[in-house]
Amino acid sequence: MTTLRKASVAASLAAAMALAGCMSGGGMGGGPMAPRPTGVEGSWIDGQRTGMSTFAGGVFSTVATDTGQKLSEGSYIVSNGTSVQINGTSLIRQTPISFNCLLVTPAQLNCTSSGGQQFILTRYTA
Repeated sequence: MTTLRKASVAASLAAAMALAGCMSGGGMGGGPMAPRPTGVEGSWIDGQRTGMSTFAGGVFSTVATDTGQKLSEGSYIVSNGTSVQINGTSLIRQTPISFNCLLVTPAQLNCTSSGGQQFILTRYTA
């Protein structure tokens, strides 16, 4: 897999992760606030803000933030509460993708692709 292709796949996954599970909360006088998300469930966005990834119930998908086009989909497994193994398919290239991520804070996932490319996903809140 070429470096450019690896970067595209990583960006695609990052985008899908960022889109997961947006929560809305009230503010002052707006009703009760939603609880802070825990674990990886929810929406995550990549550093370039090009891809939004959603994690829910063991399934992830990534969409492009500009067009909404689905870029990747697959499944994930969380172990030890902080390690996340992600496997799926790049829908653009129709190739398998695989990542390992570490939940370093409730709002940051540090990820490495099977090819060694590293990237960070940040929890997305509207």
